[in-house]
Amino acid sequence: MPTISIILPAKNEAEGLRRTLPALRARFPDAEILVVDDGSTDDTAAVAAGAGVQVLSSPYSMGNGAAVKRGARAATGEVLVFMDADGQHGAEHVAALLAKLDAGYDMVVGARSRDGQANLHRGLANAFYNRLASWMTGHRIADLTSGFRAVRADRFREFLHLLPNGFSYPTTSTMAFFRSAYPVAYVPIPVAKRVGNGSHIRPFKDGVRFLLIIFKIASLYSPLKLFAPTAAAFFLAGAGWYAWTFHESARFTNMSMLLISAAVIVFLIGLVSEQITNLTYRRDG
Repeated sequence: MPTISIILPAKNEAEGLRRTLPALRARFPDAEILVVDDGSTDDTAAVAAGAGVQVLSSPYSMGNGAAVKRGARAATGEVLVFMDADGQHGAEHVAALLAKLDAGYDMVVGARSRDGQANLHRGLANAFYNRLASWMTGHRIADLTSGFRAVRADRFREFLHLLPNGFSYPTTSTMAFFRSAYPVAYVPIPVAKRVGNGSHIRPFKDGVRFLLIIFKIASLYSPLKLFAPTAAAFFLAGAGWYAWTFHESARFTNMSMLLISAAVIVFLIGLVSEQITNLTYRRDG
């Protein structure tokens, strides 16, 4: 059996850890459990230390993704399991992820049901991200933003330099695995109501960041799938406007030239982005 490291990024999650850590230790007595304290101001570090697990503390908050990266670097297991420390992810569901991983996958993600979304807006946004990512990759993606996942450590560390410090590390890692032809699977899991403080997602500030996920999906996987349709839309608009003005006054207008030029520029930017993406995933040293 491969050695397992369970990593829980935590910021002010003392209450959730009091419930999660004993259950994890009972089910996985031989696993390495790491709590990455992301600058908490409550008893998060003390609760984790009292449970007999390894604690990595930051002097200030660096972000959920930064905590994940710190935990992945410090972990010694061959398999890494990431889960939230707020009590939403149950220790009883870790075994299902590990069993699926043994079937030949490099990453297994716990997919939340519609009832497991934080609210209606988050559910609709995640459904849109899932559809977009599924179209980009050509594979069905059941939950792009779930933080409950099991991965092979050597595969995951290949992409640490790509992971952001904020909340979109699940998106980045999932797309990176698909882009590198590492098999990914999804396992349906129920999600409990979080305990302790409210969600750390800030709707206004982080809403813009989640919107940028759309562009990150494209840039991480295949930029031309985003740039080519955009270029085509500009070209069709320019050609359509030229056809109209030619029919009405037999003129080729500046607007037609602007739209067609924009189509060429956007397409060329897409080609350059595609080459940069290919270089990003080179592993020949």
